[in-house]
Amino acid sequence: MISKDSKSLLAQFTLERVKDAVLWITRDGRIHHANQSACDRLGYSYEELTSLGILDVNYKFDRTRTESEFDAIKEAGGKVFESIHYTKEGKGIPVEISMNYIVHEGKEFTCSIIRDITDRRRKEAALRGALMEIRELKEKLEAENNYLQEEIKVENNYEEIISRSERFKAVLYQVEQVADTDATVLISGESGTGKELIARALHRLSRRSEHPIIKVNCAALPANLIESELFGHEKGAFTGAINVKVGRFELAHRGTLFLDEIGELPLELQAKLLRAIQEGEIERLGGKGVRKVDVRIIAATNRNLEKEVKNGNFRSDLFFRLNVFPIHLPPLRNRIEDIPLLVQHFCKKHASRIGKPITNIPKKVISRLQAYSFPGNIRELENIIERAIIISKNGQLSIGKWLPQNSNKAVEGNIVDHSFASMEVLQRDHIIEVLKHTGWRVSGKGGAAEILEMRPTTLESRMKKLGIKRSIETA
Repeated sequence: MISKDSKSLLAQFTLERVKDAVLWITRDGRIHHANQSACDRLGYSYEELTSLGILDVNYKFDRTRTESEFDAIKEAGGKVFESIHYTKEGKGIPVEISMNYIVHEGKEFTCSIIRDITDRRRKEAALRGALMEIRELKEKLEAENNYLQEEIKVENNYEEIISRSERFKAVLYQVEQVADTDATVLISGESGTGKELIARALHRLSRRSEHPIIKVNCAALPANLIESELFGHEKGAFTGAINVKVGRFELAHRGTLFLDEIGELPLELQAKLLRAIQEGEIERLGGKGVRKVDVRIIAATNRNLEKEVKNGNFRSDLFFRLNVFPIHLPPLRNRIEDIPLLVQHFCKKHASRIGKPITNIPKKVISRLQAYSFPGNIRELENIIERAIIISKNGQLSIGKWLPQNSNKAVEGNIVDHSFASMEVLQRDHIIEVLKHTGWRVSGKGGAAEILEMRPTTLESRMKKLGIKRSIETA
């Protein structure tokens, strides 16, 4: 049996060898006893430390709290909590304190076993950082997945580039030249000429092809949402921002950002876009600090941006930043030798879906199509062919009366007369013709917006801009 003195010696030996600091503290907060670990960690000698009070090493306490804590521990028997102890030099050490009530030789004490949790705090901070990074990555993946799901719903007008036109071969040569660089490309051309198709070809041929190409249609989004769409926002950044939103710039990191209809971007946002492109960094709405992004920019427009710059509608510095490598797409009326190939392609694409195989495409149909000016370009041609398949019989393509009889252009030796009306006039006339065809129904199945492949709100905005009203009648 171990004697009382032996037990005391054993306890003393153990107390001095443990790594944790141990302090015995009186009711009035004086340090009665300290083990060697406590002296080493706090930088005091035993005599110095036992001459101090707990308030000298734990600034969070005051005398009132010390006594109330003592009474609480006496009642409960013990307590575990985290705090900060300060060394002789004033350095703060995060600690976990396990306090226990004890009576020794008729006197009351709390025995505090104090563990340095600096490493634990560091690991917790690293874990929080890792969890935050995982959360941000999850948000980005979810946003990217949602974006890709939206893209899947959008039907491509054509799966591949179809052309034998010398003019278009020159375009494809430009694509090959610039695709494998990170140069910013500005694609211009009338609506429906295939600007998005060229943008996707540029991406597929680039070194960034393993990463996504992210599209932003600057004309399809309300002005107050474009900034959030481009740069993202934090939760609570504005009314309705109930979740974090990852912007298109972040989604396109290490890939390509395709800014379609860039000429429609509001003037007040052009400066922010310019900064993002030049600096390679963005800031979420309501966020703190900037985020680095590695993005290749491809922009497209059906406007004359140089004219827009002169008119004060587009920033000259943004135009020059975008116009590093310009590619202009010719309208379909300037590449009529491609019409037979495109007609065959669209017949194959839509005939099986509609359930009417086309085995015969009469030359007179091709001639009529080549004589038409196509203000809507390839998109309009596809719509005409799809409608033609619906009315065709016995496998022979018939376009009926879909082409306006008075707007045909004379074609001689595959050379088109280029004395056309302005694009705005052609666009206005075309929209009116489609609206007449639908009984002036804008939205819904078979509505003008669906035929023109536009959002109903975008079409209504375009109609307002062009002064199109129901009362208008044209020849």
